[in-house]
Amino acid sequence: MKKMKSGSYAKRASIAKALAHPSRLILLDALSEKDLCVCELNKFIEADQSTISKHLAVLKNAGLVSDKKKGLNVYYSLIAPCVLKFFECTEQLPGKCEYQ
Repeated sequence: MKKMKSGSYAKRASIAKALAHPSRLILLDALSEKDLCVCELNKFIEADQSTISKHLAVLKNAGLVSDKKKGLNVYYSLIAPCVLKFFECTEQLPGKCEYQ
């Protein structure tokens, strides 16, 4: 087993927690196409803008997205597209997995 610092495991856990919500996964998929503002992201998930902003804050704190203010809007970018490869892997796993 490759020895890692305990901080590396904490970082992995933080990212895993950030990914542990279907709405956040949808947001990541949408941001993989292009930078979007909250007002554009609400067409992908049925939630108010404050809820979407909270999800984006979780993703940002985990280091998966960044934001940039343009005029009155804040645009979000996916800065860790490698995380989407993880999902490609999970989709190949056998068995059912249902979110509760």
